[in-house]
Amino acid sequence: MKSSHHLFSTLIAKRAVATLSALLVIAIGCGAGAWQLRRAETKIALAANLAARQQMPILSANAGPWTLEEAGERRMTARGRYIPEAAIWLDNRPRPIPAGGTGNAAQAGFFVMMPFRLEGGNEVLWVNRGWAPRNNESRESLPPIETPTGLISIEGLVFAHPGKVYALGSEKSDIDPNKPRIAQNFDLEREGQLHGWSQAPFILRLEEMGVADGLLREWAPLTTGVDRHYAYAFQWFALAFAGFLFWLISGLRQYWRSNVARGQGE
Repeated sequence: MKSSHHLFSTLIAKRAVATLSALLVIAIGCGAGAWQLRRAETKIALAANLAARQQMPILSANAGPWTLEEAGERRMTARGRYIPEAAIWLDNRPRPIPAGGTGNAAQAGFFVMMPFRLEGGNEVLWVNRGWAPRNNESRESLPPIETPTGLISIEGLVFAHPGKVYALGSEKSDIDPNKPRIAQNFDLEREGQLHGWSQAPFILRLEEMGVADGLLREWAPLTTGVDRHYAYAFQWFALAFAGFLFWLISGLRQYWRSNVARGQGE
């Protein structure tokens, strides 16, 4: 009993700072590891939901109007005309790399957001036409792309927005909405106010493949990065375990040294 009390005193009571530090490292490591696991589970669930909704009947934008709740993450067709003069080039977008594909994910470029006026009405559907590389020597120079003229049919997946990136400050207020421009993020509601358009409450991510228009549409699956989340979780849990081991081993060494000193003093 006396020995166990002495062990407790050596490990904890006499090492309050070391114990609190170890607890902090363990708490941070376990919390961050659990968060990474939740991120992985969320991506897997989103991918499963997306796959399920893609199996539902294909919607027609021209048969709308549709709400985001009705159309979100479903396949949709649309017939109409592009409005290229109002295109928005979303900057700092990494190149999409499909599962098992090749390419440099670190290569920055643009997502080309272009309004698409639906046939038979005045409603506009914003379309993410794909990714284009950025000119590293001249950031303001837009890469050449081909835009179909006249009435066409397109197909893609419905999303709430094209994804967001961190932006310093806000976009200039004195912009010409009828000229192509570079922006950091896309605000659907703001674009509707700038143009005075009746708009669908979502965007369509184009899924056309093999079209030589200068744009890449090999979209990465939603589960991209799951393995990375698991690796990060392992690292955080390993950090927590290492903190516990360091605290325990250093405390036991101190306990053994004190026992040797007590034995020599008797």
